[in-house]
Amino acid sequence: MIALFAALLAALWLTAFIEGTGPADHVLLAALYAGHRPLLAAAAKALTFVGGGYTVTPLIVLVAAFLAWRAQARLALVLLVGNSIGRLLVEFQKNELGRARPELNPHLVTVYTLSFPSAHSANAVMTYVAMALLLAHPGSERLSWTIVAAILAFLIGLSRIILGVHYPSDVVAGWSFGALWCLVMLWFAERVVEPVRVEGGVQ
Repeated sequence: MIALFAALLAALWLTAFIEGTGPADHVLLAALYAGHRPLLAAAAKALTFVGGGYTVTPLIVLVAAFLAWRAQARLALVLLVGNSIGRLLVEFQKNELGRARPELNPHLVTVYTLSFPSAHSANAVMTYVAMALLLAHPGSERLSWTIVAAILAFLIGLSRIILGVHYPSDVVAGWSFGALWCLVMLWFAERVVEPVRVEGGVQ
């Protein structure tokens, strides 16, 4: 089941890359852009800050440090190293694929890198959704936190379109890759961390 979900996410990423910057992207970008809606633009800027590197980097470091302090060093390493590698892979995709930012409207925030995939969208998933999956207890608690984290990641990705700095397909690709990388992190954690928990050992 997980393999099928991973394959669907990879297919969605590929579709976003191949079909991106076309008519559908332009229509959605024009409809969501908030250049003349200051309240919506302000809300989008707040959300984009929550998904930016200045927020997710210290958050991951603090959570990992707390886990290490709680004698959960293996889980801390999975979260910290997994998140770091995932973010590096996003930057690698940007540089290799080379999609330019949309220029249909003035950008409402400053951007410095290329467009595909959206790093904010991917980082939001790899940070907030990954923490929900890795830290919450399996069952209803994990499901609840994952839903909340997914909604936050969805809104952060949406904010990038509203601000005019990403095509919708960039954001879809960011979500897709972020979710796929979360599966990798969860798979790794189940093999590195869970056996220790079952045995009753200390990480």
